[in-house]
Amino acid sequence: MTITALLIDSTVLGSAATALLIASHLLRAPAEPAADGGGGRSGGQHGDRGSGGRGRRGGRGSAGLVRSPEVLLLAVTALLYLNQLLCAAYLLRVHGGDTGFVTRYLPPGWFDQPTGNPVVRALADHLPAPRLFAPTVLRVQAFLELPFVLLAYATVLRRLDPARYRTAIGSAPLLWSAAVSWTLVFGTVEWRFHNPWTLQDLTIRALSAACTTPLLLATARRAPAGPAATEPDPGPGTLGLLRFAAALWAVGTLVMVVYDTALLYNPAHLPTRWPEAALALLLLAATARRPTTRTAPGPATTALAVLLRRILVLFLVPALAVRYGLGFAHPQIAAAGALLVTAAALADRRIRAAAPQLALAGTVGLLAARYALHLTPDPYPETGLLRALVALTATTTLLCALADTLRTRIPGTHRLLTPVGNPEEPLRPGTAARPVQQEGSGGLRAGQGG
Repeated sequence: MTITALLIDSTVLGSAATALLIASHLLRAPAEPAADGGGGRSGGQHGDRGSGGRGRRGGRGSAGLVRSPEVLLLAVTALLYLNQLLCAAYLLRVHGGDTGFVTRYLPPGWFDQPTGNPVVRALADHLPAPRLFAPTVLRVQAFLELPFVLLAYATVLRRLDPARYRTAIGSAPLLWSAAVSWTLVFGTVEWRFHNPWTLQDLTIRALSAACTTPLLLATARRAPAGPAATEPDPGPGTLGLLRFAAALWAVGTLVMVVYDTALLYNPAHLPTRWPEAALALLLLAATARRPTTRTAPGPATTALAVLLRRILVLFLVPALAVRYGLGFAHPQIAAAGALLVTAAALADRRIRAAAPQLALAGTVGLLAARYALHLTPDPYPETGLLRALVALTATTTLLCALADTLRTRIPGTHRLLTPVGNPEEPLRPGTAARPVQQEGSGGLRAGQGG
């Protein structure tokens, strides 16, 4: 066993255990409403717990600078491409466009530079003190990689459930655990391809974690007020889940384009990949507004929304460790960690109540995901995995909506018993239950608080 495999396997196990301890506790607590940007009824009745009363005081001033993870994600993306431009000019001016001094330490697929680009050549000709730009090679990327991927994850969670985004990303123990786990994985892979800049990169990555975590905590705790802050949220519903699938594709596509063209220092790939990024940004803008759901979705749709929410929160810490565990360590350990966290995500009574419908819809969704995975050859396995996840989510959503529609046509099956209290907790013997009617029945809303 190599030191790389040992470190990543240990991170997988430690991250999975942390997710079960910290994230599971957060899921049992009521989701905190978003803070009021105007300093009014911010934080709701839970404003002094979990992410703390600091959400109450963040109405004006610095709070206006960190309103959403989407804005920060775009800012970090812009910095990554600015670094690419400066790096290309530095390499051309100081090394004559030859990248062999760094690529000999790296695997294939890095540093495809646009040496013939007129903008790069013009900047290289006028670059002042060019050797001062040496840190644009690997060092700047080491600082920006963690905030980029964590902000992308936070954006996906916020598009599904803004209130749960604030609770999870606004939890200091959970977010610090995620930052440490992801930094350990990045550092381990960095050590695997040891080069003259490795020790500097490891120090920079630790500094990045120390800077990124407080910024994301502030962003989540000062999230703008939404419907969840003023009235019960019936859940995303079918349209909301389809919107989430579109946002998932958009964020994932943006991440893959930036990964290829910026994080791997391949700006020469931009002429063929910028249309993907442009489409992803347009889709993110088009899906920015959450659809209004006035009635509760049916039990199958509610169960799917709960499952997706729980998966995103529980996988926040171990996600990267599991991904690299499949390729750089022992896949069996990574798979075991993923299955353990997934089993914890399934431990909710609303999921159990709609288990037959959800299982059938999920099975068909997995078939669609398998087809999407092998639809076309991909330069990176994550691209095919993204297509599969989007196909799985969209297909399962549509079939759950169909199951709920058919269920309402069968007499006596239109009510779903939900216990009074916290819906994330298992139903205890003797707990009172109340009927929650499905969409269109005019009754109570299902799945509140999870």
